[in-house]
Amino acid sequence: MDPCPFVRLIIESLSLKLPPTTKPIASTTGIHSSATPCYCKLRIKNFPPQTALIPLSYSDSSPPDSTSSAVNFHLDPAALRRVQSKPVVLTVSVYTGRMGQSCVYSNGGKMMGRVSVVVNLDGSVVKPVVFQNGWMKLGNDVDKPAAVLHLKVRSEPDPRFLFQFGGEPECSPVVFQIQGNIRQPVFSCKFSADRNSRSRSLPSDFTTNNINRGWMTPFSSGKEKPGRERKGWMLVVHDLSGSSIAAASMITPFVPCQGSDRVSRSNPGAWLILRPHGASISNWKPWGRLEVWRERGPIDGLGYKFELVTNSGMTSGIPISQGTMSIKKGGKFCIDETLKDSRASSPLSNIKGFVMSSSVEGEGKASKPTVQVGVQHVTCMADAALFIALSAAIDLSMDACKLFSSKLRKEFLQDEQDFLS
Repeated sequence: MDPCPFVRLIIESLSLKLPPTTKPIASTTGIHSSATPCYCKLRIKNFPPQTALIPLSYSDSSPPDSTSSAVNFHLDPAALRRVQSKPVVLTVSVYTGRMGQSCVYSNGGKMMGRVSVVVNLDGSVVKPVVFQNGWMKLGNDVDKPAAVLHLKVRSEPDPRFLFQFGGEPECSPVVFQIQGNIRQPVFSCKFSADRNSRSRSLPSDFTTNNINRGWMTPFSSGKEKPGRERKGWMLVVHDLSGSSIAAASMITPFVPCQGSDRVSRSNPGAWLILRPHGASISNWKPWGRLEVWRERGPIDGLGYKFELVTNSGMTSGIPISQGTMSIKKGGKFCIDETLKDSRASSPLSNIKGFVMSSSVEGEGKASKPTVQVGVQHVTCMADAALFIALSAAIDLSMDACKLFSSKLRKEFLQDEQDFLS
C-alpha cells in the first residue's frame, strides 16, 4: 500500500512580551499561561481560522519550545496541489481580553497588532522545514515601543493511507484504497444483525471468563419490551483472500433509558473492535472498546469514548479519544493528539500526533465513510483493517442511537421478525 502525501503546519512556542511602558498584568517573572489576558487568531486562506491562548513572558530569553499552545493546520493532497509553487501567508492577530468557552470571546477583545509569516510548502512532503523561530514585533511604528510575539512555524510530512467505503457499512460494502485518481479494492465487509446469537460474535471463552472483568456493561434489568433494544450487530472485515482480519461487535446493546426513547450517557451502547487471535477464525482478541450514546441538549449530539484494551482487561483501558458530533450534520471521528477536542484523556496514552479520522454523515443520510490512517500506525493490512472496523462502528452507532420512536432500515432488522414472532 502506498500512502497519500499530507503535511502538518505547526505553530508553537507562542509567547507575548509587553513593552516596558505597559503595566504588568500578571506577575513580573516567568510565563503565566493560566492567567494570560491575551489570545490570538491564526488565519490561512481557504482554511478555517484557529485560536490559541498566548502566555505572557517577562524574561529576556526565548520561551521554552513548548507545544502547550500549539496550533496545527492539516493539508491534504488537494490543498497541497492548490498551494504548489505558491507562497502561503500565515497571519497571526493578537488580542487582549479572555477567551470564553469553546473559543468564543466573551469580552470582544481588542486587537494589539498582527504579524505575518510567508510559508513555502514545496518540499514539505519529504522533509521537515522551519519557517520562523523567534520574536516578531506587533507594531509597524519603528519609534514607538511595541509588544513582541514569539512563535515557531514549521512543517512536517504527515503521510496517510486513505480509504473509502464503497457503500453504507450496513450494506456489506467493499472498501477502496484511494491514491490520487486510483481506487483499488482492498477489503470487503460483511454486516449482520443477529439478535438471537449474540455470543457468536465474541472471542472464544470470552463470555464466561471476562464477564466479571468489566467487559460487558449491564444493559437493563430484563424489563425491556421486545424490540426496545438494538443488539447483535457485527461487521467483519475481510482481506482480498476472504480471510477475516478485523471485526466490530456490539458487546453492549443500545437501549433507551427509562421513560425515554434515547440512549443515555449513563447507559451507553458499546462495541468491541477485535483482531484475530491464533489460527482459528473463531478466536478474536479485543483491541479497543467504543462507547456511544445520544447527548441531550439544545442540539442533539452523538457522544463517544474510545479506549485501547490492555492485557489486564477493561479495568485498565486507556482512553485515547472522546467527543461529540452533531446528530443532524454528522462530523469526524478522530484520534489525533494535535486536536484539542479529541486529545487522549489519559496520561498513560502514548499516542502522538495524528492516528486516524473517519467521516460520519448525519442521521438519515447515506454514509460512505472516508478513513485516513497515519502511516506510522500501519505495519500490515490487518492494522489498517482495525481502523476500518472502528470507522464502521462509529458510523453504525449513528443508527443505533436513533430515537426508538423511529424505525430503522431493513438491513438492521434481519432477525427482527423472528424475534417478535
